[in-house]
Amino acid sequence: MQKIAIFVDVQNIYYTTRDIYQRQFNYRKIWQLMSEQGEIVTANAYAIQRNDDAQHKFQKALKHIGFEVKLKPFIQRRDGSAKGDWDVGITIDVMEIAKSVDTVILLSGDGDFDLLLNKVINDYGVRAEVYGVEALTANSLINAASVFHPISGDLLM
Repeated sequence: MQKIAIFVDVQNIYYTTRDIYQRQFNYRKIWQLMSEQGEIVTANAYAIQRNDDAQHKFQKALKHIGFEVKLKPFIQRRDGSAKGDWDVGITIDVMEIAKSVDTVILLSGDGDFDLLLNKVINDYGVRAEVYGVEALTANSLINAASVFHPISGDLLM
């Protein structure tokens, strides 16, 4: 049975599905699809911690499905801009698990992850699949993936 590790860039998936489809991503559906393909040994969802009820409810739902939710504080800068990405955290976690799984699943459209996918494919021989909203996914990430799965209607709520 295939060993699968799933890594979700929650902010990226939220904003890309909202901006293109005006709908939310169906995390329960992706869990079901991955469970049919093998054993999910790790499933991390990386999110920004905000103190609002909707976020807490969403994070609780992710945990109920089976995801480990990793939170980073939302940082509001003096100039009004905000910061809160998980690129380094996701990269470290993928690098640590890639040695012991057959497939790494990344849900993101962020082109910064192309180097990561190239590294784990070449160094560890894993299959690296990407799920992203095609119109908002970097071509470099699509090209780096073993398989790219465009997020569309069947993966949306």
